[in-house]
Amino acid sequence: MSLKKATILIVVILLIDQISKFYIKTNFALNEKLEVFSWFQIAFVENEGMAWGTKISDFVSFISDRTAKVCLTVFRVLAVFGIGYWLRKSIIDKSSRTLIFAISLILAGALGNIIDSVFYGIFFDSSLGQVATFLPEQGYDTLFHGKVVDMLHFPMWSGVLPNWIPFYGGSYFTFFDPVFNIADMAISTGIGILIFFNKRAFKTIDEKNEEVAFED
Repeated sequence: MSLKKATILIVVILLIDQISKFYIKTNFALNEKLEVFSWFQIAFVENEGMAWGTKISDFVSFISDRTAKVCLTVFRVLAVFGIGYWLRKSIIDKSSRTLIFAISLILAGALGNIIDSVFYGIFFDSSLGQVATFLPEQGYDTLFHGKVVDMLHFPMWSGVLPNWIPFYGGSYFTFFDPVFNIADMAISTGIGILIFFNKRAFKTIDEKNEEVAFED
């Protein structure tokens, strides 16, 4: 995959992600839900931390939530530079299309969530009990303190688990409970490709040459 194609893929995913988030922020109040199907809902939530709402301060007690938020955002920015370098090097080295495609997905997703974390605090006012305004006189927070917008919820099954299931038997359970966004989907898909198609993604030069010779 060429740099041009990878860039187009990243831009398309980023646009879809940001347009969907902008729509949710300007049409839904926080925690508002819309049932599309019994197994799919649009559920507006905001994530202040990492995956599943985890915060750095949950593990490091001496760091305040706001300091932890800045640390997380800075880490995400640095990670994007690292992923971008990895993508560029993979294209220059003519790595497999599978690898370049996966890295492009991860980079697009990371960029999408970084925009929320860095800018949404000043781009929007609060969504609590109201629909947010874009570019208000005063945002809901400062630069680097924005919250990531999530809205995709797939509660495919919910009910009480059988008592014979260890630890969780008899408790109420929903599958799939987490709420996520397009950027999260891109990151998860990219990581999934690297895990499940590892051999195809990380082909050696000899393997690629053998494949080209076979095709010729």
